Amino acid sequence: MKADAVRGHLDAMLPAVLEPGPLHGYAVITAVQRRSAGALELRTGTVYPALNRLERLGLLRSRRQPVSDRPRRCHELTEAGRRDLAGARSTWREFTAAIDAVLDPTASARRAT
Repeated sequence: MKADAVRGHLDAMLPAVLEPGPLHGYAVITAVQRRSAGALELRTGTVYPALNRLERLGLLRSRRQPVSDRPRRCHELTEAGRRDLAGARSTWREFTAAIDAVLDPTASARRAT
């Protein structure tokens, strides 16, 4: 998948993989790859700045934790991040339904019946 297509959706995808609990940066990358069945391969140079930006916005918080006997910065959702993720999911559903209606007009006709 094209990196440009993914980049516009990082602000929703990263909180979604953090919803179950805190993860360090590389684990976030691995979770996205696993959830997408390997279709999405994010680079650290894309993910870490996005995590930092989401933290500055108050949607994530981070702290140093030992992971495999090494201190790592683990990220977790804040309450504001959970609310934002719920809104992003709703917006995503509306967006994909609209795009689907354009790309596959027979699908929208089937839904209407």
